[in-house]
Amino acid sequence: MTVSRLGLLGWLILCGLTARAAGTSVQLTLACSPHNDLFLTLQARGLKTERFDAPAQAIAAARPGSAVMLLADDYPAKTLSMPENLYREATAKNLRLYIEFPSFAPGVTFNPPRKTTWERFVVSSNGLGRDLPKGRLLMAHESYFLPSSAQDPMVVVARVAGYNTAVYGIPASAQPVLFRLEGGRVLVATTKLSSFVTSRFAPTREWQALWSHILGHLSGADAVDFTWEPRVGPQYGPHDKLPKDVEKRTFKRAADWYYNSGLLVSEKRQAAVTKLLKAGVELTDPPLAGEPPGDGRRGILEGFSSNIRGDGSQPQRTPIRDDCQGESAMVLAMDWALNRRVASRKTAENLLDFIYFNSDLCGGERGNPKDPAFGLMAWGSTSPAWQVANYGDDNARALLGTLLAEACLGSDRWNEPVLRALLANLRTTGRLGFRGDRINMPDLERQGWRYYHDAAPVNYAPNFEAYVWACYLWAYAHTGEAEFLDKAKAAIAMTMEAFPNQWRWNDNMERARMLLCLAWLVRVNDTEEHRRWLRLMAENLINIQHDCGAFSERFRDVGNGYQIPKSNEAYGTGEMPLIQENGDPVSDQLYVTGFALLGLHEAAGALDDARIERAEDKLAQYVCRIQIRSKSLPCLAGTWFRAFDFERWEAWASSGDAGWGAWSEEAGWAQAWTAGVLGLRQKKTTLWEMTAHTSIREKLPRVRAQMLENQGGPRR
Repeated sequence: MTVSRLGLLGWLILCGLTARAAGTSVQLTLACSPHNDLFLTLQARGLKTERFDAPAQAIAAARPGSAVMLLADDYPAKTLSMPENLYREATAKNLRLYIEFPSFAPGVTFNPPRKTTWERFVVSSNGLGRDLPKGRLLMAHESYFLPSSAQDPMVVVARVAGYNTAVYGIPASAQPVLFRLEGGRVLVATTKLSSFVTSRFAPTREWQALWSHILGHLSGADAVDFTWEPRVGPQYGPHDKLPKDVEKRTFKRAADWYYNSGLLVSEKRQAAVTKLLKAGVELTDPPLAGEPPGDGRRGILEGFSSNIRGDGSQPQRTPIRDDCQGESAMVLAMDWALNRRVASRKTAENLLDFIYFNSDLCGGERGNPKDPAFGLMAWGSTSPAWQVANYGDDNARALLGTLLAEACLGSDRWNEPVLRALLANLRTTGRLGFRGDRINMPDLERQGWRYYHDAAPVNYAPNFEAYVWACYLWAYAHTGEAEFLDKAKAAIAMTMEAFPNQWRWNDNMERARMLLCLAWLVRVNDTEEHRRWLRLMAENLINIQHDCGAFSERFRDVGNGYQIPKSNEAYGTGEMPLIQENGDPVSDQLYVTGFALLGLHEAAGALDDARIERAEDKLAQYVCRIQIRSKSLPCLAGTWFRAFDFERWEAWASSGDAGWGAWSEEAGWAQAWTAGVLGLRQKKTTLWEMTAHTSIREKLPRVRAQMLENQGGPRR
């Protein structure tokens, strides 16, 4: 639905704008479309405005000495036409001007527009107010700017590292974004700043401060009270009273998101998605509004990229990953168990069939008993790049999701391939219980599975290892196969002895992942030492829990790929955390929050510990509050952005991760487990207890015989 069809009132409702008195007598003349964000927000705020279609009309109509704002309606296709004579007319009337994306400005040379990639806006001068100190960062998504010769800019655009501020300074290559001419009577923006609502500029407080300064400067006041409600935000405020059934509502919105997101691959989209995957293209447009979602038979895409386009939309990530299939099936199966939505039951079944029977995720060499890769699940479908690697933790999360989905559906249809995957991962795990970050298929085919089985790697990286151990503990409990327990116990003991100084990143992600296997170790081998380990890990997280329930990110940078940028140039060049330094007030919903919720939930179940239960309850309330809300972009609403700044109370971070930035959304990973655990809490049970009634042991003789068709050698 377009703004022109909505009209002013509809647009205000859509964007959540409120019209309250601004406490100022500013009168502005604007040249812009009637649908421009700035014009609509000014009207909603009760500011006096006159609007004209063209700059010449606005300048001619404006009272002498008043303020005129000339906005770039045709951005980025065309600059705003500003011939020199219009400046002379404005000077003759002593008009104060704000002009954006202009074709001409006196004494300034403009070069052709450039599109930002990893650049952000940086306050480059003093005097913009308390909320905009020099070096403060702002994000204007998908911006085009005019490189120029302007001097002494107030705001510049540059590639810079940092969370709130440009920690390594403003580079010499920075280009002006906002500058003054003629003693400050004229403000020029080299881009379109007036699309702040539609384009979802962030962070909101700083953009409101900048616009307050601009409007105050034009009016002659110190500042103008100027606020708006973003198009996309959290479901509840930090102090809002929550409904008694808030977790039920939150889960329902999370399940709805799978249908509203457009990520379920429909028959109509299948050919296009397959073509993109084979070409290695990782981003695509969401389906058109109103297009029916898929039913799971063709899988589900990975999620939404963090990139925000000028219209506020976000591209979808095309990979069809094994973990996202299993974890999405889990949420939808839980929706069936809780809400009896028939479509969710069928979609969950189809997704599981897609993983194990109807795709190349378990097909090809992975479906051939004589192949050393037999039983393993591919990282992703269709694309060769996603087929070559096997990540144990991705397999583990797909399996855990499958186990919970089976329990919700009351079906054992997938037990055999699940058991094959458990044994396939086990036989490629070294004798000390560590599997390593990943196994590449060409190496496995050449060396055979026994090479990995007999090796003795040590890998203190719970991000990669801990959920594999959790799967082994579950498998031991339900098959009696001692190797599952022996390898998990050995590796967990070594990892706990190495905690925390030898852990790779010593961050929340590793701690959150470790909770699950420690809780399940208590379930299968309840000793005082194992209880002590579980309490130690839980309390290490609880001790840093914020009053709002969030876990503030922390990280030890060891410089091995996943690292905090150490220069402006490094920003955006690889995978990296959401913080620039420990203490930045952000929680990570992709890598931490949902896994912490699951870990605390299972720990509370294993220990019956009141302090752990309270921490879990606080975290559950937090995720209910920060769930995404949006009327105008329903494809994004109902899940969680990777980043949430719990001081600003909006999505914000150092968004330099090359693939999964602050505004990314995943169909699986911790975002799916957030919903899954809210479902378990409604059912008043744990993952361990809900998956206890399995018949998987019945498949052991058949699957063991299949696995032994390859005795450990290379591919035949």
